[in-house]
Amino acid sequence: MARIAVTGATGFIGGTVAAVLQAHGHEVRCLVRRDPGAGFPWPATVVDSGDTEALTRAIDGTDAVAHLAIYNDFHGMYADRARAYDGYVGLTRRVVDAANAACARVAYVSTDWVFDGTGHLVAETETPNPVNLYGYLKAASELVVLHRAQAGFVARVGGVQGIHQTLPAGPRSQDVGFGYFVLSLVDALRAGGRFTVWEDPAINSVATPIVSAEIGALLGRAIDRGADGVLHFAGGTAVTRRWLAEATCAVFGLDEGLLDFAPPPDAARLPAPVPYDTSMSAAATMALLGTTAWDVTAQLGSLERELTTGAPVPMTQGA
Repeated sequence: MARIAVTGATGFIGGTVAAVLQAHGHEVRCLVRRDPGAGFPWPATVVDSGDTEALTRAIDGTDAVAHLAIYNDFHGMYADRARAYDGYVGLTRRVVDAANAACARVAYVSTDWVFDGTGHLVAETETPNPVNLYGYLKAASELVVLHRAQAGFVARVGGVQGIHQTLPAGPRSQDVGFGYFVLSLVDALRAGGRFTVWEDPAINSVATPIVSAEIGALLGRAIDRGADGVLHFAGGTAVTRRWLAEATCAVFGLDEGLLDFAPPPDAARLPAPVPYDTSMSAAATMALLGTTAWDVTAQLGSLERELTTGAPVPMTQGA
């Protein structure tokens, strides 16, 4: 099994990636900006992410680095574009240069928001055309990996559902993307409340949801198989928000009659356009990795088991 450094392991997707990689037998080393505390569940190395030499020392001795760290503040990136650029493109360049120096592969986790939202089930070969700064910075970071890394790949994800491994109580709130949608709905309905599913042509309304546990499993498999180029880690079903809400009720045994449908409040909208349909085809990726793009029912079943057991439950197993 591979020795894998993980950036962004204190975040929503990164923590689950670290947990799944370790569960599948990989040796995980989390690269963090500050001490995560005694309760952090994986080996961690504090490193100055602005220093390429420090990153090289931290990555040295690993086979690959799974790069998930970002500047996670959509409003903040518009307020300080230079900081945002460095938090995506600059950081990715430093990670790539460090990985090259350490002879490690790069596995960069990108987003379906590199697309403009006018396609449907777009293939891995589709040219990005982002409509907001977040999508642009992710697309630019992809190019750094594709053209600068000596070995590695880009893995686009979207509609990610899951549990934050180190902050289990959150975040769970609906936003104009698909992230956190399922658990925000489950929390509301299990508490006996109603849940309003946002429907509006100006928000992300169609996606191919995938659970974060499956992203971890696919990353490990892609690293083990020496994948390169652009991969799509996507679920096997393109769904609307309404469809996802109704499927969630069916899988979790919740009352569909407690769902309402309305546009999002103005306070929830972003200061930039949002892509409407970001559904991705993962056919070529799954053929390469020898696995399946699991449908929405399977994805939701995996998340329901994770809530029950307290541990991520990917459907794809180790290579």
